[in-house]
Amino acid sequence: MSAVVTAVSSNGTYSFTKPNRDSITLLAGLGVAGDVHAGVTVKHRSRVAQDPTQPNLRQVHLIHEELFDEVARAGFAVSPGDLGENITTSGIDLLALPTGTLLHLGAEAVVEVTGLRNPCRQIDAFQPGLLKQVLRREEDGTLVRKAGVMGVVVRGGEVRPGDTVRAELPEGPHRPLERV
Repeated sequence: MSAVVTAVSSNGTYSFTKPNRDSITLLAGLGVAGDVHAGVTVKHRSRVAQDPTQPNLRQVHLIHEELFDEVARAGFAVSPGDLGENITTSGIDLLALPTGTLLHLGAEAVVEVTGLRNPCRQIDAFQPGLLKQVLRREEDGTLVRKAGVMGVVVRGGEVRPGDTVRAELPEGPHRPLERV
């Protein structure tokens, strides 16, 4: 099975969910054109409060559509854009990619994976109990984050549903994804 983009979403104002679009335009070094989280420095409110000069390693949020099937089995209805992601994919295990993986999206765009999304309490405000589905602890205490990955735009371009996704792994040794 080949990996594809199943949906694209953006929002010019702060809200938890993002409406689906026919296409989005990625801008190198900035993020999604017209999206509230686009920019060279951090735009997520909690990060801005800590240090507004931090580099924006969270320009693009990607989630694997398979997560929606997983949470549906636990009784939750989640659709593309509901968790605030910009790009929904299918057929690629985003969470297993190493830091620095280049995701080629469609004909032109390239996003470098910077780390894991850290799920926040807003997920429970969206649907009570959903946070436990996307953030859990293993028996050894390891925290498992399943709410997608974050990245920065290396090469801009238009991204649409149906576009292919190709992962280009960095040269080794590979660093596992951490929270960004």
